[in-house]
Amino acid sequence: MELSVTQENLARALGAASRVASSKTQLPILSNILLRTDEHRLMVAATNLEIASTHHIGAKIINEGAITVPARLITEFVTSLPKTAVTLKVTDNKLHITADGYNSTINGILADEFPELPTINDKTAVSYAIDTSLLKQSIGQTILTASNDATRPVLTGVYWHSHNGSLYLAATDGYRLSEKKLIPTKSEVSAIIPTTSLQEVLRILNEDINEVEVLFDESQVRFRLNDAELTSRLIDGNFPDYRQLIPASSESVVQIPRADFAQITKVAGLFARESGGSVTVTADAEKDQLSLHSVASELGENTSEAAAEVTADGQVTLNSRYLTEALNVIDGETVTFRFSGKLSPCVLSATDGKTTDYQHIIMPLKS
Repeated sequence: MELSVTQENLARALGAASRVASSKTQLPILSNILLRTDEHRLMVAATNLEIASTHHIGAKIINEGAITVPARLITEFVTSLPKTAVTLKVTDNKLHITADGYNSTINGILADEFPELPTINDKTAVSYAIDTSLLKQSIGQTILTASNDATRPVLTGVYWHSHNGSLYLAATDGYRLSEKKLIPTKSEVSAIIPTTSLQEVLRILNEDINEVEVLFDESQVRFRLNDAELTSRLIDGNFPDYRQLIPASSESVVQIPRADFAQITKVAGLFARESGGSVTVTADAEKDQLSLHSVASELGENTSEAAAEVTADGQVTLNSRYLTEALNVIDGETVTFRFSGKLSPCVLSATDGKTTDYQHIIMPLKS
């Protein structure tokens, strides 16, 4: 193999692939990156057997071929090179890298030993074309409520599913839940994508990508982003019937500027650190006011208030961090916050007069 590429393109592809390459593995080849010519391009690929990342970059191919080299070393080395043309040449399982006064040799492993990269049949897969900014927002709004508890694998991912003619994303850790209505669909899909895979998708999304193609088969999902592809295994299992947890109506409905709600929550959270983030939220219909009270037993206490439209009095105790994180991802200037007493789930959503495509549910703390 012999070819020439630009340092910028090679460094970008290596950086993305190296995040997927596994350093903690009993298979040394998985800590390597695969470099392989593909017509007039160079393919840069890595896999940890759960996620596979491939990137194609334009190259001047002199001789075709392939090799695998240690991910960390080649990524850090190429990133350190000047922004110029980089020549890659393979002889006797060694990769020679030359660029503007730099000349290095990296020992490689035969490409034949690299695991076969996953494939998805485009003709039989369920596919969606999703606007990049919408996808980025939707993943960000749901991924934060997924669980980290490995004993319940189905909750460690985001549930992509079709329902009543729309594609939805949902995630829950048992204490909170988020649901995002994404796009209309006529296809049927039910798949749980690991959060680690979605985090990697967020990392490789950039302004040059206008649209992302998402393809599902029985056991995998593939995100196609211009010249990059990320393929992930799906989590096996059935996601809980979460819709029964979302209350259809609530006794107290509060409409409040999102910035005001976020500010009083932030301040109340300062005094709630000693009590596990516990803050008491009180809706006052007579004063048209929402207040948050928190106590730090040895340091003091705090009450923060903000003007709001309130339908009925009510009080509930919540985790201030959960509340802050919810308010950070809800778009729109005004938030609807609704709840019924101290034990029923609380629902936050953007206020647009009729419907909302995002709901965030938080379970109360027992006060």
